[in-house]
Amino acid sequence: MSSNLTREFRVLLVDDRPENLVLLQEILEKDNRTFITASSGNDALKTVWKDPSIGLIMLDVQMPEMDGFEVARMLKSNAKTRDIAIIFVTAINKDEQYVMQGFSEGAVDYLQKPLDINVTKAKVNVFEKLYFYQQELKESLAEIEKVNRQLEKFVYMVSHDLKSPLASIITMMSSLKGNSTIESDPLTSQKIDLVYMASNHLSDMISAILEYSKQSYTQQTIEEVDVSELVNQTAFLLFPPPHIKIKVAENLPVILTRKIKLQQVFQNLLSNAIKYNDKPEGFIEVDAVEKEEFYIFSIRDNGPGMARDDSDRIFKLFETGTNASNKDSSTGVGLNILKVLVEEQGGKIWVESVKGEGSTFYFEWRK
Repeated sequence: MSSNLTREFRVLLVDDRPENLVLLQEILEKDNRTFITASSGNDALKTVWKDPSIGLIMLDVQMPEMDGFEVARMLKSNAKTRDIAIIFVTAINKDEQYVMQGFSEGAVDYLQKPLDINVTKAKVNVFEKLYFYQQELKESLAEIEKVNRQLEKFVYMVSHDLKSPLASIITMMSSLKGNSTIESDPLTSQKIDLVYMASNHLSDMISAILEYSKQSYTQQTIEEVDVSELVNQTAFLLFPPPHIKIKVAENLPVILTRKIKLQQVFQNLLSNAIKYNDKPEGFIEVDAVEKEEFYIFSIRDNGPGMARDDSDRIFKLFETGTNASNKDSSTGVGLNILKVLVEEQGGKIWVESVKGEGSTFYFEWRK
């Protein structure tokens, strides 16, 4: 559990009889617990609204003026207090109708008077653990959101800085395309046309990334994407060497998704498969299968493969495989970013690999 979390568990005890409050506190006393008491429904509401850190309410049902049901109803109707756990403490028989009313008003459990000390302690211990788990989850989600914002800011800065030199390349290629000397050499002319086309495509991609990075995730455009066309175009613009063949399955789907995100995943995996291939005749195969709410895409290659230890750690930030140093000084950031992109869709990414024979990367993408 995160060291930044407070270990204090604040419990509000609500009962109109002082002796019951004393008894409850004696039963539940623990080093990390702080108790607050209220002798009426109105007092309980005022206390909770002033103190959002309360983790559990032990609420007597039978109180004058405002009973426990009404207190629970009002707490559950307020966005700031609706998630606080409530245990009803009651002397009324727990017939089905009565119990159902309590649950419908927001109770998460019941304790019957006279209280069984062991049962009371056990139930509160469970809710205390749940409270800290929820706090840890909230902190983790906040940290993820912070990292995502930093990542989007980083992408924006890098993309923005690439625009200027790329514009110069496009201008230069454009001028070369009209040069009569170059036009007379078909092979050189063809290569310049390819560079010009790739530069323009890259410029469009950067513009799209800049637009995405300025928007929140929910604002980013969802569009119809022909995955086969996307993969073929991405593979073409990576300019694989002649000895590496890329085969794209014909059955890749057409899906509604955030195109830039999916393109980032394919581009990174294909680029790695090309860059690290060590065979005289290399091949890369892209395929997909449909499973319930996801498509599972696969990118298989006959490259160097990796050891089991590497396949378990390569998706962690700043972790690299033992093959990474063979061709460049990999930072171990790329695959971690892919993991974030895939998990953003609710899916997962993994690899199956045999050292010396090749690897197959799989990732799930929501339909």
